[in-house]
Amino acid sequence: MLGKGSEYANNCLSGNFVGVYFGIDMDLTGRFHETWKEFNKEFIPIYLKNRPNKKKVAAGLACATVWVVSYYMKIGDIVLCPNGSGSYMVGEIESDYFFQPEQILPHRRKVKWYPSLIERSSMSDALRHSTGAIGTYCDITKYSDEIESLIGGQRPATLISNDSTIEDTSEFAIEKHLEDFLVQNWSQTELGKHYNIYEEEGELVGQQYPTDTGNIDILAISKDKEALLVVELKKGRASDNVVGQIQRYMGYVKEELAETNQHVHGVIIALEDDIRLKRALTVTSNIEFYRYQVSFKLYKNSSKPS
Repeated sequence: MLGKGSEYANNCLSGNFVGVYFGIDMDLTGRFHETWKEFNKEFIPIYLKNRPNKKKVAAGLACATVWVVSYYMKIGDIVLCPNGSGSYMVGEIESDYFFQPEQILPHRRKVKWYPSLIERSSMSDALRHSTGAIGTYCDITKYSDEIESLIGGQRPATLISNDSTIEDTSEFAIEKHLEDFLVQNWSQTELGKHYNIYEEEGELVGQQYPTDTGNIDILAISKDKEALLVVELKKGRASDNVVGQIQRYMGYVKEELAETNQHVHGVIIALEDDIRLKRALTVTSNIEFYRYQVSFKLYKNSSKPS
């Protein structure tokens, strides 16, 4: 996303670059670390010192995003950038990081833009959901084959994933639709009575919040600001392995995001649990389990067509 609501898409297109800002006004050349956790450890205090009204959640997201765009993306990687009109510009990273002070999105990478756009309407549901997440970036490498076909059969080598696991798109859609439905109807749920999905400047940054061990499905904050909530969604039945997963996320939130005296809680949401999950949860006092229910009905029309 090139600025809020893609406001700088045309500037980036004409200037052949992508970039980010987040209020970090310094040249970062030579200051990147191998992991974003190390980068965040150095720059979150700097970010918060310059912006005392911001919280650690916002600072963590900002610094991690700067690290990903400026350092983690490599020359030859393909980027899709929404243009604000329902289409995506497609470009290839052509340079390492460089800094352009006093200009929009000053932390930049040069890009070779492809001549054609990708229409959002032509994407599969799974890819459309992934690229529609609120936030500056998301990793869509798993959809490399589909993206290749959408950009006319050109096959950039960097789009070939080393992960041989093929995700079942129907299962992905179920889990993603569950997440979107929960976010859109949050205020009407039991969790919505006590927590709000984390917002930053009016945007829901708490959906798919990135950490150094994966993305948190939903990050929320209690209405009294005293607790952060990590929500992990699972399609179908959840087993005990999800406990370790959510605990890793909770550990990250506690160490990197939580303010002094702010508690961290977890919620697992799935269609059903099993005995292993039940046993694991008996010895965890800060993680709860919720079931969701999917209902599908057909109604026969009593009136006959004329």
